[in-house]
Amino acid sequence: MPNFCAAPNCTGKSTQSDLAFFRFPRDPERCQNWVENCRRADLEAKTSDQLNKHYRLCAKHFDPAMVCKTSPYRTVLKDTAIPTIFDLTSHLKNPHNRHRKRIKELTEEDLRKIKERRLASSIEQLASKKDGAVEDSSSTNEDEPQLSTEEKEFRDHLRSLFEVVVMLGKQSIPIVACKVSKAEHVSSNLQALVDYRMNAGDEALKKRFQATAVNTEYLSATQQSQLLDVCENTVREEMLMEVRESRFFSLVTGDLVDFANEKHLPLFLRYVNQQNVLREEFLDFMSFDGDENALVERLEAQLTDRWGLSMEECRGQAHKATGTSTTKMKAVAVLLMQKYPLALHMPCSHMALNIHLANSLPFPNVQVVMETLRRVKVFLSTPFAQEELEKAISTHYQENEEKGNTLKLACGSEWTEKHSVFDVLLDMLPPLLLCMDSIRDNDDGTFSDAVTADAYSITETLSDFEIIVTIIILKNVLTFTRAFGKNLQGETLDVFFAANSLTAVLHSLNEVNDNIDVYHEFWYEEAVSVANVMEIPVNVPRLFLRKQRAADAGEVHAEVYFKEYVTVPVIHGVMQEVEDMFSETNLKALKCLSLVPAVMGQMKFNTTEENYAEVYRTDLPSPDTLPAELHCWRIKWKHRGKEVRLPTTIHETLQLPDVKFFPNVNSFLKVLSALPALKLEDNKSDTASDRLQAYLDSMSSKQWNKSLAMLNVNTHVKHDLDVMVDKYCRLYPEDDPEAEAESEEVAEAEAESEAVAEAEAVAKSEEVAEEDAMK
Repeated sequence: MPNFCAAPNCTGKSTQSDLAFFRFPRDPERCQNWVENCRRADLEAKTSDQLNKHYRLCAKHFDPAMVCKTSPYRTVLKDTAIPTIFDLTSHLKNPHNRHRKRIKELTEEDLRKIKERRLASSIEQLASKKDGAVEDSSSTNEDEPQLSTEEKEFRDHLRSLFEVVVMLGKQSIPIVACKVSKAEHVSSNLQALVDYRMNAGDEALKKRFQATAVNTEYLSATQQSQLLDVCENTVREEMLMEVRESRFFSLVTGDLVDFANEKHLPLFLRYVNQQNVLREEFLDFMSFDGDENALVERLEAQLTDRWGLSMEECRGQAHKATGTSTTKMKAVAVLLMQKYPLALHMPCSHMALNIHLANSLPFPNVQVVMETLRRVKVFLSTPFAQEELEKAISTHYQENEEKGNTLKLACGSEWTEKHSVFDVLLDMLPPLLLCMDSIRDNDDGTFSDAVTADAYSITETLSDFEIIVTIIILKNVLTFTRAFGKNLQGETLDVFFAANSLTAVLHSLNEVNDNIDVYHEFWYEEAVSVANVMEIPVNVPRLFLRKQRAADAGEVHAEVYFKEYVTVPVIHGVMQEVEDMFSETNLKALKCLSLVPAVMGQMKFNTTEENYAEVYRTDLPSPDTLPAELHCWRIKWKHRGKEVRLPTTIHETLQLPDVKFFPNVNSFLKVLSALPALKLEDNKSDTASDRLQAYLDSMSSKQWNKSLAMLNVNTHVKHDLDVMVDKYCRLYPEDDPEAEAESEEVAEAEAESEAVAEAEAVAKSEEVAEEDAMK
């Protein structure tokens, strides 16, 4: 239940995460001062204890010098603090409005007393400001005596619980433990660790446990959920504070994750923090239910209503979608760009462009190839599978050891996620089938039945001629985008030249499309040759033939079929996706990378950023002075000393001490840095998406927990246990010992009144009986 501010005309409530609330003091004299300043006659009749229990004032009503913020969430008052800032007139604008908090009319005598008291208070505050450093250091300790013994014990108990929850998240320990057998059930890991801490001597937990009723669960599922929510929200709020300070951000989504048979979309945010370092952080999971419009509304509500961000300041979006979710996420991107034109849809720097383009093609045969690639990657991670593949490569390429060794190196380093994935897959097809056949035979019993079943399924898929043709078409078409994609994932200079080379890429694709008959003939012959080597029959898919017979259509030759249903759709789909992902606005943004000094130097300082700056004009502090500032920026680097090295990245440029003297350039670079197409500066550390995948891989899907995933992925974020305790007490005041005591008092009063009423009823019935007897 939220707390509401007792001040007249104030609508503050404790659900506002950035607003601190303070109890009325227990000291009668000081409490009386608070009441008089509030000007509420209905509070004058209440005791200081009653006011302390039931009424609060928010921080808006205190001089800022009297409020000490010891952390982003923990705020305390100095002992001499008295509320002096009130709105006592706004209700007069609407005299017919009903007010729950009536304002007391003051007499001249009341005004005189208040002036005297405020004068004395000002003198005290002035003295306290002089000793501010000393009082600030001890403010927390001064505020502690206001807590009762029960409250202190309750907070210590909560602190121990939060410490256990944080440890579970950091160590990837699931909340729910697996059952040992059908008859035996192990309690939750959280409860087990709490029991262990009590046995190890944690007095706060032990006291709370001993005070719990015999048949009451010590740590209920509801309280576990509350603890997890508070931990998750505290960590998220810590990161959101950085995002709000940086202002501009980009939205990145990951592969769908299945929680309790419901698909969820991982949400990441990219931004440049106050140290001018580009960050990409995982913030939450969002339900994937509903159509594209529902998903867009849910995304907007998540970012604006829940996180306090503005979609008007979103400068990019990237969606790592696979399978059936691809079409839906493309529609989401289009809808978001219609509402927010500067939320540019770009490929994510984590994924090779060719992988992204193939995933974006909504054709069943292409999606089967991409899904098979993911299955092969998982399959080869099983014990002994990689060794079996290397044996098969040696066997197949025994007459060409050099190529065999090259292929072994290629398949051992995340080859399914590289730009050249389809080239490697094509070379690996014969040994891969040989490997799968060997695992299926399982002569020495090395592999389990589940592994041999997977090998059989993969073999059946790769032995289909339609899949062979699709792989070869993808390999050849995406050859034209491979160098372009590599440059996009390269250094800033590479990205800049990639943006300027797009015209050549599209020209090459158009040339293929114009001469599709010639290209398809060569590609089809290559597919037939590979199929003959692997002893795979060349034929039209059975499903298509059945439809042809049902429609009583003529016979279709395989070459014509694959041209119409594979080659033409793939080349058209790739061309359309490249044009959509790199629109004129997107290219203008990437060409603005010429602001980086190394790029300017490569272009002989003959760059024209102002031609593209119109895209971000509203983001600049002084757009009218941009041309002059850019001229000074070029001159600065053109006439630098010989010993001065040109910064090669946005990060290096933003770290320069004198970049602050170029405010437009500084803002420009920060906006560009957050674009999802640009790689993160610190490549040595795992990305948030890698850490999330590591958490999901570390345990069974039945044990996944969204809150623990949040804690595990963001272990680098500060975990302040006191902040968590404060937030818990604010969000769930019904768990507070004083609230419990108050409810007990109310229950006792009700029981007492019921007893009195019952006694009166008994007495009345006896009187009636005596009267009847007398009659």
